[in-house]
Amino acid sequence: MIERYTLPEMGRVWSDAHKYELWCKVEVLVVEAHAAAGTIPPEVVEPVRKAPPPTPEAVHEIEAVTQHDVIAFLSAWADNTEPREAARYVHFGMTSSDLLDTALALQLVEATDILLAKADALVATLRDHALAHRGTLRVGRTHGIHGEPDVWGHRVADFAFAMARSRDRLRRARAAVGVMAISGAVGTYSNIDPAIEAHVARELGLASADVSTQVVIRDGISEWVSALAIMATVCEAIALEVRHGQRTEVRELWEPFGKGQKGSSAMPHKKNPIISERLAGMARIVRAQIVPVLEGIPLWHERDISHSSTERIALPDASVALDYMLNLTNRLMSGLVVDEARMTANLESTGGLIYTSTVLLELVEAGMSRDDEAYPLVQKAAMETWETGVPFRETLRAHAAAAGLSLDEGRLDEVCRPERFVERLGPVFDRLADLT
Repeated sequence: MIERYTLPEMGRVWSDAHKYELWCKVEVLVVEAHAAAGTIPPEVVEPVRKAPPPTPEAVHEIEAVTQHDVIAFLSAWADNTEPREAARYVHFGMTSSDLLDTALALQLVEATDILLAKADALVATLRDHALAHRGTLRVGRTHGIHGEPDVWGHRVADFAFAMARSRDRLRRARAAVGVMAISGAVGTYSNIDPAIEAHVARELGLASADVSTQVVIRDGISEWVSALAIMATVCEAIALEVRHGQRTEVRELWEPFGKGQKGSSAMPHKKNPIISERLAGMARIVRAQIVPVLEGIPLWHERDISHSSTERIALPDASVALDYMLNLTNRLMSGLVVDEARMTANLESTGGLIYTSTVLLELVEAGMSRDDEAYPLVQKAAMETWETGVPFRETLRAHAAAAGLSLDEGRLDEVCRPERFVERLGPVFDRLADLT
């Protein structure tokens, strides 16, 4: 992921320097376990433990010759070990994937914890925003067309619960990627005791794979990437709502617009929804990683490394992008401007067409058949309002009179009251208030 969208904490997780720190941590634990078991001389433990991780530059220089990153790392780290002779017991009985998959599990858990903290913060922001607007009337839309009265908090509550479910889904995926293996060349423990694996797993807070054929099969990592993609797409859904709400013709919502900010190089009046559009673009990046990572599940025999190059790009990019998105979505919702007056104006802009559903039911309850009498009457009146702009109550009254019907104006006043449409949303907001 390019530096523009990489936040420092997540960037460090995927840095080469941190990766080599984790590789050293894993290898030291293996050396300690071997020494405790009497497999290797105990006096080599301290020199290995004290050896500083190699620099990325040192590893890359050796890798340019060896064309093997783990061998390059081990050689560069051995150069930092005093006496260097102690380094001969590093990686004892292991294969490259033992180190790579175990350290990768640590990176994935670290990245997940960063994402979960930001998801928690976003859930709280969405919850509080929705509760603050539980009484903010607006028109509810279907297909982009005015439907019935609603409240803005209802729409945001949907996002809050979706983000909470996405967070919980990611929590479950954390367990799926917190899996390691130190089982040797083809996963048979031929040169390393399973007790070594169990010790390392316990010390790192990871789970040992149920079975490993050198690599940990990638279904868990695929689940994790899918969880990230779903969360990113929920962020995009929030952004899309803001983008629609900020259109000039709607003008109900505004992204935060800072002092000195400029919307267009050519048109000084512009306040464009750039945050929301950026979120939409970045969601595509996260979703795009699902298929390449899934394709790392089927490998040749015990393993090949076709998954390796994919994951070097896909896993950092997905988590770095989502980290940025969660931060940006929280900023968007924390600073969102809600134009309640404009929401009221839009609610009333169709001359009462948003009340056709309740008028229809009122006529049915008054004794009219739904399909043959009430629906045609209400629809004809509504179409006239669409075409002429005459308020719906007037066109309804005229069509009813032409059909020889007398309307109960008092009842129509009651059913055409916007607050009536949202009176039963109380339990939704009660559930929302309990959301953590």
